This record gives sequence, C-alpha cells and structure tokens, in this order.
Amino acid sequence: MSAPSTSCRIDVFWHDGMLNHDTGKGVFDTGMNPGFLEVLEKHPENSDRIRNIVSILSKGPISSYISWHSGSPATIHQLLSFHSQEYFDMLIEADKNGGKKEICSGTFLNPGSFNAALLAAGTTLSAMKYILDGYGELVYALVRPPGHHAQPTQADGYCFFNNVGLAVQLALDSGCKKVLVLDIDVHYGNGTAEGFYRSDKVLTVSLHMNHGSWGPSHPQNGTVDELGEGEGFGYNLNVPLPNGSGDKGYGYAMREVVIPAVEKFEPDMMVLVIGQDSSAFDPNGRQCLTMDGYREIGRMVRRLADKHCGSRLLIVQEGGYHVTYSAYCVHATLEGVLDLPHPLLSDPIAYYPEDETSAVKAIEAIKQFQMKNVPMLKDV
Repeated sequence: MSAPSTSCRIDVFWHDGMLNHDTGKGVFDTGMNPGFLEVLEKHPENSDRIRNIVSILSKGPISSYISWHSGSPATIHQLLSFHSQEYFDMLIEADKNGGKKEICSGTFLNPGSFNAALLAAGTTLSAMKYILDGYGELVYALVRPPGHHAQPTQADGYCFFNNVGLAVQLALDSGCKKVLVLDIDVHYGNGTAEGFYRSDKVLTVSLHMNHGSWGPSHPQNGTVDELGEGEGFGYNLNVPLPNGSGDKGYGYAMREVVIPAVEKFEPDMMVLVIGQDSSAFDPNGRQCLTMDGYREIGRMVRRLADKHCGSRLLIVQEGGYHVTYSAYCVHATLEGVLDLPHPLLSDPIAYYPEDETSAVKAIEAIKQFQMKNVPMLKDV
C-alpha cells in the first residue's frame, strides 16, 4: 500500500512520560486492600490501556495513516487559563510532599503523577496549536491522565487538569469565534462544561450514561436541565442515555440531537472527546458501543468538521478501561474520522445484540425538551 496523502492522515501527539502516572492497585478504583483477596487489580485508569492504544496505532493496519509527534509539559501560565491559582498550588504542594495523596475519590496523586498530568495538558495544547498554526487538520491528543472531569478549582474522576478545556481556551484566545466540544465518554464531561458554563462561544455536548452526581468532587448531575447560565444558557447540551443504548441508540442521538445543534451553532473549530468506557464490556460503563458504533460516530463528526471547520478537528483521549477492546475501539473511531471506505480491523467481540427502543424513547424526550427550552433550537 502506498503512503496516504497528507489530506488523509491523522497527526497523533504523544509522550511516553505520561506512562509514569502510577494509579496503584486495590478493589477497583478505591486503592483499598481488604486483606482477603489473593489478587488485587490495577486501578482502571492504568498505563496498560494507553500502551495498547499506542501499540495498535503504530503496528495495526491504520499505522500508515498516522504521523507521530511529541508533546511537552504545560506551563503554569497555560494552566491558569482554565484553572485557579489556589488549585494549582494545592497540587504543587502535594507533589512536593512526596506525591502520595488521594485528591478525591478514586483520583490518586503518586510520584510521577504531577509531571504526567503536565504532559497530558501540554500535549493536548501542542495538538491544538498544530491545528491553529495550519500544520494539520485531523489531530489526536493521545493523553493520560484524562481531564474532562477536572473543574477550574478541583480534581475529579481520575482527572487533574482539564486537557480539553485548556485546548478550547487556546483556540478562543487564538481567534476562534465558536468552538464545539462533543464528548462521547460514558461519563458526563462536567469539568469542561463547568469551565464554559457561562459562555456562548463554546457549545458543549455530552452523550453519557445517566449516572447523576457521584459526590462533592462531581456536583453536576449531567441532566437535560443543566443548560448553562447567563450568556451561556442553551450552550451546554446533555444527552443522558439509558444503559445499553448501543450503536443504534448513539447513532440516533447523533442524528436527532447532536447534528441539528451543531448545524445551528456553526462552529469554526471542533473537539471530539473520546472515551471507550462507553464500549461493550467496559468495567466503568454499560453503554455497549461496538467498533461499528465508534466508526460511525467518527464518520459523522468528520463530515461536520468538513462542512463547518475546514476539516479542523481535535480528538482528545479520555476514558476507556478494557485494556484490549478500548484499543480496538480507538482504531475504529479514527477509521471513521478518516472516512475510510472499509473497516481495517474486524471486531473481536463479533455480534452484540441490542435493542434501541428505550434509547429512542429517551432521546425523543431530550429532543423535545431542548426544542422547547434552548433558544438556538426552537426553530429547528
């Protein structure tokens, strides 16, 4: 196969220093050893999941479409464009005191974690800058620790710095007028939403399972009525989906809710936030997406980017905790973004039965609510 043209490639930004974030072992994500288990599992957000993504992109059939670039740590100035000085100082102090601290439930800072978080933020910023400077159009920030739960003043859900939020702020500061953030991680992208909750320049759309709040670090519920405030009212659209919505349910949500909102908003920059914890068999989610579902979402987003943003699209990695299947689903997502005519990899889980009935019912209710309450969508 001849090398693909530059218009049919994805630039991947990555740094292996992000593997130095050690989240430890215990009962799932608690870090707890009850004393009666012979084998303790790794924390779900561990380096193995990312090693497999790097490996499948560098050795799998998509490799000829990939160009690799190195990231660099974020600066204090960059971090303060989204996060508060007090929050940053707290993390600095924890790192100086040995870096062994549970920042919030399930979110562990260990030696090496702070530098990995700086690299994740900086690598995402490098990826966005690459697009803004005109060097590439389809760019993927392959980063960990994840970021979309981190709010301006606190950590949350395995996240320290909001990688997406920082990149969006850079785009705005660089002259972009309207930025779309589409988050398909299985959990609500509450930190990103919080950062732009009062802005009409950023449309945040989150497709997630209907999980609600999970405590002080995650006060947002991710419900349909969290629409933004002030100038930002109507620019935060939540699509909480029933468990098991699957490929058909997500496709229906994209066609009936997401695409009409994007068409009305007309962004000049798009960010696709991917988390494979919405995949079949993921330990953190129950949404049952397969490779076909991710591939189709990638294809839909690519077409929106081609229409509105001159094909400029930043993809940012978040969750995904099945060490093998997450890598396959990333591969499929990027196949879709490349709009390849045929799948390059077959699905190792073969056929997964699904029934979209409950998803369609929920999505129709969400659509009617938004059309009644969101000014931008009232005449759709």
